[in-house]
Amino acid sequence: MDTRSKILTLAAALEIGERPITIVIGTFDVLRAAHARELEEARTGAARLLVVVLPRAVELLPQRARAELIAALRVVDYVVPAGPNEVDALIHALAPTQVVRLEEADEFRCRQLREEILGRQNHIDAGTLRKTRRK
Repeated sequence: MDTRSKILTLAAALEIGERPITIVIGTFDVLRAAHARELEEARTGAARLLVVVLPRAVELLPQRARAELIAALRVVDYVVPAGPNEVDALIHALAPTQVVRLEEADEFRCRQLREEILGRQNHIDAGTLRKTRRK
């Protein structure tokens, strides 16, 4: 199965008639194991799981690539790349049994990743500097 077929336009998503449905909203930049666990947990008890992938001002991966990664997860039924202004219309039209918002957690994870990378870079730079001074 081509999992990209799970990726819907906003118009197509508004036509989903299957209920109950759970909507999970996030940026998923970078997709991590915690996301898979959270999506699995959100799916519990829901007949369908729709994931909304939001854009980021500074993104590591394009929104479409992130949508494809999410679509590849077996637990996900539908993926909608959408803007923040489109989320309310989707929630109103689909009347989900549950809405899980991961935007803040995703931003926290991005900051954590950035700090970890910078910390490693600073550690490497300090090691290089020490080696240079010894010569």
